[in-house]
Amino acid sequence: MRISYTDLNYLKAIYQHATNSNKTVPTNAIAEALSTSPAAVTDMVQKLHEKGLVVYQKYQGVSIAEAGRAHALQVLRKHLLWEVFLVDKLKFGWEEVHEIAEQLEHIQSPLLIQRLDDFLGNPTYSPHGKPIPDAQGKHAHKVRVALTNVETGSSGIFIAVKEGTSQFLQYLSKRGIYLGAKISVIEKIPFDQSMEISVDHLPKVNISQKVSDNILITP
Repeated sequence: MRISYTDLNYLKAIYQHATNSNKTVPTNAIAEALSTSPAAVTDMVQKLHEKGLVVYQKYQGVSIAEAGRAHALQVLRKHLLWEVFLVDKLKFGWEEVHEIAEQLEHIQSPLLIQRLDDFLGNPTYSPHGKPIPDAQGKHAHKVRVALTNVETGSSGIFIAVKEGTSQFLQYLSKRGIYLGAKISVIEKIPFDQSMEISVDHLPKVNISQKVSDNILITP
């Protein structure tokens, strides 16, 4: 069975949304993620359903089948390994690498990807803190919670971003917030759900709820 680049892009998007929400993915969410129309998504997921890669039910959304999940994990593995290479070896900023990795993830050579993995020292997390699947599709797990849900007076290590847009990553860099930093919650503001935090014990920083929702820490 031939799997096209478009098939793989859809499978990756469906897998990532299902992982984040842990439920059937609405076609509108896929359309938004891939910047296409809901009608185009419906047509595509029907084709993927016929190939046995997803399970699609009209008006209920789509979930990924085991065969589709295997393909999605391998695309994701390539994407995240290329992000590590671009940041660690070519010194790109973490906000610059997603679009480049989107192009590189479609390289088909399994040998190249395995050698890339070995060359990088078999990393388990991407520059944005996302777990990297191994060649068998398995990946590491860390307890992670959104900073929004951390109580005043508590702290944790910043290990990942939930939604890593380039604008958001640039914002974090300008505020001195980086992966591996210790973040302490000093005060939560009831009025607008913003919070005062300290990064590595430095003077406090105010961040919005939208920002704290997207910062994942491990206690």
